[in-house]
Amino acid sequence: MDRDLVERARHGDREAFAVLVHQVSDSLYSVAYRILRDTGLAEDALQNALILAWRRLPKLRDPDRFEAWIHRILVHACYDESQRARSWRSTVRVLPVDEPSGFDEHARVADRDELEGAFRKLTLEQRAVFVLHHYVGLPLVEVAELLEIPAGTARSRLHYALAGLRVALLRDAPPVQEGRLA
Repeated sequence: MDRDLVERARHGDREAFAVLVHQVSDSLYSVAYRILRDTGLAEDALQNALILAWRRLPKLRDPDRFEAWIHRILVHACYDESQRARSWRSTVRVLPVDEPSGFDEHARVADRDELEGAFRKLTLEQRAVFVLHHYVGLPLVEVAELLEIPAGTARSRLHYALAGLRVALLRDAPPVQEGRLA
């Protein structure tokens, strides 16, 4: 990240902030989507995070930590958006969808849907740690710092996220017969 660009944005340069947003928005959206598992919620969380970042940018102490700082704002915006969505979801009734008939030749789609279902079973906090560690590639110590939680809590959330994914994916897996691979 260009330190000069961050400094200019800190001092109110809207064009510099627009360039910064252009540089990080795809990555931020990917993180928000992986945490929230919904495109609309991810877009709303990203927009709210960018508005907050613009307002709080003059208070950023270390311009070299801009990316970690904006990721922290984004994760908190994801938490807020999830709370808003949860209160809205309680009034919406999900209708069953007819299952497709016949053989589904798109196994990748089925695998992706299975993984999506497994991710939805994780808590928001577990998803946040998992995404920041495995998708963004941050060490757990930095994830803990970014989320403002103890390092042990980050390790615990990651452990339970992995265990939850493993259980959800193995529960739905077809049994393997002796002598035959499925």
